[in-house]
Amino acid sequence: MIKQTILIFFLATVFANSQAQVWAPDLDNGMYKNPIIYADYSDPDVIRVGDDYYMTASSFNCVPGLPILHSKDLVNWKLVNYALDDLHLPGVPETFFDKAQHGKGVWAPCIRYHNGEYMIYWGDPDFGIYVVKTKNILGKWDKPVLVLPGKGRIDPSPLFDEDGKVYLVHAWAGSRANLNSVMTMCELNEYGTKVISDQSLIYDGNDGVNHTVEGGKFYKKDDWYYLLAPAGGVATGWQIALRSKNIYGPYEVKRVLDQGKTNVNGPHQGGLVDTKTGEWWFLHFQDKGAYGRVLHLQPVNWKDGWPVMGINDKNYSGEPVLTFKKPNVGNTYPVEVPATSDEFNSHALGLQWSWHANPQQSWGFPSQNGYIRLYGQYYPENYTNFWDIPNLLLQKLPAPAFTATMKATAVLQNVGDMAGLIMMGWDYGYLALKKTANGYAIVQTNCKDAEQKTPEQQSANIELKNFKPVVKYNYKTRLEFAEMYFRVVVKDGAICDFYYSLDGKKFEKAGNSFTARQGKWIGAKTGLFILNEKPNTARSWIDADWFRIEK
Repeated sequence: MIKQTILIFFLATVFANSQAQVWAPDLDNGMYKNPIIYADYSDPDVIRVGDDYYMTASSFNCVPGLPILHSKDLVNWKLVNYALDDLHLPGVPETFFDKAQHGKGVWAPCIRYHNGEYMIYWGDPDFGIYVVKTKNILGKWDKPVLVLPGKGRIDPSPLFDEDGKVYLVHAWAGSRANLNSVMTMCELNEYGTKVISDQSLIYDGNDGVNHTVEGGKFYKKDDWYYLLAPAGGVATGWQIALRSKNIYGPYEVKRVLDQGKTNVNGPHQGGLVDTKTGEWWFLHFQDKGAYGRVLHLQPVNWKDGWPVMGINDKNYSGEPVLTFKKPNVGNTYPVEVPATSDEFNSHALGLQWSWHANPQQSWGFPSQNGYIRLYGQYYPENYTNFWDIPNLLLQKLPAPAFTATMKATAVLQNVGDMAGLIMMGWDYGYLALKKTANGYAIVQTNCKDAEQKTPEQQSANIELKNFKPVVKYNYKTRLEFAEMYFRVVVKDGAICDFYYSLDGKKFEKAGNSFTARQGKWIGAKTGLFILNEKPNTARSWIDADWFRIEK
């Protein structure tokens, strides 16, 4: 028994290390490299509570929402929870997020800790500004509260002042409000849950210099009020700092971070945080196309009362670091990365997985029996492609190059039903086992500009002539259990090749190379799916035994 326990521990350690090496920012020599997370954690915000750092990010229409990540050193991060179980929110029609509402939902959150409570504010561009709270960040969060209803309100950030007053600043979405680059502020009640004043304009970035100002974060330091905000657009912008002795302004403005001579485009939008040793750091994103908005960590040097970010500053504006000395947090902590691979041995869904909409009861169930079972959902009416399919179980891409392999057993009960592995985005590709009139086939299919309802293009249709699934009977119903291995190999540049295997040893390529593309405000995602081709037919299912991501 002791030997068995040691073996299990050894294998688990080896497997954990293989995950970490897909992309590990900790260089294990006192240095780190950027990105610290090569995955799509858009619009990050971060806080320190004692020795612990917590981060959240935009989740848009994906469920669960508002990921919670934990770190001890700002370099090694673990995904530990979500603040939203679903998107059934006050002020939102009950079934609105039961469909795949791409690009809508949870935008640019702000996480804070005040009076023993953790809280996250976020803006929904169609419904208003929300807050959700908890006293136990690793437990279940309270029900969200609609703080400020209205269309176009985004990117909120609260400030709890020393005199007990509470303020909220937010930006405006041009797509909904017909104005942008404007920052307004109002006062909240002592709980931060209700607006108690009119709104005031505190900054208008339509000055010909700092256009597209949004995503502000409010801070107070040394009697100065600071509003840190991105400007210039997602892919091409920079970070500015505004400061004033009066919370209502006027505010001075300086650019404090830009691309400089690096290849880190659009370095902006994130959170400012300190260590117990007195250091300051800025966590922000970089837009990497199909990989989404990956996370960088910059040292911050306070110069004449301005938070200069990065290194090699020119007139108070630094440029991003590629490698740097790790934050001084007083201790050394082990390498940790957000989870990717999953053996599906738990009764709960792994935190790396999310759906494209509020999950419905019949989509599937995790299990402690060594697999997760997903049930075939019917093609929606007027089906063109996967863009409107909500029951895709997906996770973020974890590195510029990696291999994802899935072992699964499919029970396809009707001709046309299929199950497999998908790389999803505005353009997508999938590899699937499909039930045919003659037996089974492997199909590899790609689609470009899915949002525009572009039809799919089949790249391969491989008939499995000698394939013999295991036959079992449920009373008089004949069931065929088809075991299959699916694989996607992702090369730098998000170039994807699909492979399949009948035995897990010999893999055959299927179809042409496909270049992944980001989704609407999110990076591409990979995962599994199953579909019944026709309504009111016997429900097919797939049991995924494991899903492994390796170098």
